[in-house]
Amino acid sequence: MKGKLTKRIKLLITLAIIGGFVWFLVLSPMITFRQNEKALEEAGKRYFELNTNELPTGTRVKTVTLKTLYHKSYIEKDLFIPYSKKNCSVENSWVKVKRDNGEFKYYSYLDCGVLSSSIDHKGPEIKLNGENEVTVGKGESFTDPGVKSVVDNADGKLDIESVTIKGDVDTSKVGTYEIKYSALDSLSNKGVVTRVVKVVQKLNSTVKSELNGSSNYVGEPNNNYVRLSNMLYRIYGLDEKNNVILVQDEDVANVNYSKIDDWLEYYYEHLNDKTKKMIVESKYCNMTVSDTTLDITSCSSYTDKKKIYVPSIVEVNKAEGNGNFMKPNTMSWLANSKSEKEAYIIRNHFNGEDADKVSISMPIINNYGIRPMMTVKGDTLIEGGIGTRSDPYTFGDTKRGKGGSLVNERGTGEYISDGTTLWRIIDVLNDGTTKVISCYTVTAVGERIEFATDDSSTKIEYNPKNKKSVGYFINNTVSRYVDTTNLVNHEIQVPIYKKDFIYGEEIDTKTYKAVLSAPNMYEMFSAQTNNLTGHASHSYWLINTSKYDYVGAAIFDVGVPVDIQLLPYSSFGIRVVGYLKSTAVIRSGNGTFESPYLIK
Repeated sequence: MKGKLTKRIKLLITLAIIGGFVWFLVLSPMITFRQNEKALEEAGKRYFELNTNELPTGTRVKTVTLKTLYHKSYIEKDLFIPYSKKNCSVENSWVKVKRDNGEFKYYSYLDCGVLSSSIDHKGPEIKLNGENEVTVGKGESFTDPGVKSVVDNADGKLDIESVTIKGDVDTSKVGTYEIKYSALDSLSNKGVVTRVVKVVQKLNSTVKSELNGSSNYVGEPNNNYVRLSNMLYRIYGLDEKNNVILVQDEDVANVNYSKIDDWLEYYYEHLNDKTKKMIVESKYCNMTVSDTTLDITSCSSYTDKKKIYVPSIVEVNKAEGNGNFMKPNTMSWLANSKSEKEAYIIRNHFNGEDADKVSISMPIINNYGIRPMMTVKGDTLIEGGIGTRSDPYTFGDTKRGKGGSLVNERGTGEYISDGTTLWRIIDVLNDGTTKVISCYTVTAVGERIEFATDDSSTKIEYNPKNKKSVGYFINNTVSRYVDTTNLVNHEIQVPIYKKDFIYGEEIDTKTYKAVLSAPNMYEMFSAQTNNLTGHASHSYWLINTSKYDYVGAAIFDVGVPVDIQLLPYSSFGIRVVGYLKSTAVIRSGNGTFESPYLIK
């Protein structure tokens, strides 16, 4: 008997506890909420009774929010979320009134966190035709696809014509625009949806607009410059798939025609990842031509698909005129061969007996300039620039270095100044040093420094330990005129050839240590720099060495590498390569020619 009584007592206690929780967690909060809900509705009714001019006419609905009722003292005490000191929403809580069969009816909605009124408070759901986010090219036409359907949870399907549309899109200006679609249900609950329209500057749209019906630029335009991978290119034109063809603004290096494809693989590896993703593998014109067909403007033979190639005589001719942008100041290879042993080079003008020629043929083992050509995706977005040389189109493929960051975090092609020398990055090496090349030949007190061979040297070798060598002169004399504070003594490799300088066919290399050295003919930016405003082109020695008597490597004033035996006392200027310390830090600048990184 005693045991049964104990069990009953425990059961009653359990039920009491459960009841207490139910009261505390459910019933009491709900009673408080209903009282607040009633207080809201009564305050709303008083508001409209005393402000009869606010009452709706016809089928309209008028709303007064809890915030207004507070502000105008129609509710004296604050309405709180049960068991908290947090107010019910003053913006989302309201009382609405509408005329129904000649009488005014009131509808109240109170939003108190997890507790809210059951009255319809949601606006209609608007579904759009097309995407809610649309991208349109600058200058392209845009037509709003409109509304697909409008459905309300209480009123059902509504007329599409009831949707109000606000917002304009100006496709002549790059920017982000919004079109807002709104609709009301029978209680004036508003549903809103927004379509975002981004007007962007697509590369192919911009080019197409500038070309005005043509397939390529002609003459010497001033609005077809782009910067990719920290290098300057010219826009040639559009291909048949509306992609954009680019050509390097100047020679990058000098190489044998027979080794162009091999060298272009080296070049491709120096492009940044974003640029590589932009490239469209394409077929390029490379038909064989002759001296009598150099005026041709149509192509009859193409390569297999390639990432990068070089221009052909067809592109040069279609650009029209003697001074067109496809004709460099230096002598550069075209894609066209004449025979198995000869191919054609191009220049803005030739001298002497070749003065009236469009192009001339040369042995394929000779070294001449190379201006890479590539095709990039037409829908690439332009992120900056206006297409001029000083402000080329940019694509966000590089992020500029910040003050305090290390130079060895930068990329190929960026410019650096130490206050006396303007350098350009060739590579960042595994040891943390940054290999750089001077943009100009070295001068002292306004005079150009030169080195001449003497009459006793038959071997024009590059050797920093031989006092008769330009290598010794550069490392021991030229270093007086170049600030080497940020440079380190570094291992250099001297490539040695049997006789002619052929890319990839070194028969030996010699290793030395030096602070400064001459450029390697086949490395990035070793070709003569012609496009740095205000600076004349000059000759300079190269590091490449031949075992053949009197054959040395240098660049003539006209930008052409030496391909003949030199005479005693042959003299050339000095352009240098150095290695910046792994600890070299950027102070300021943007890494461009106009605004190089300052490191001192």
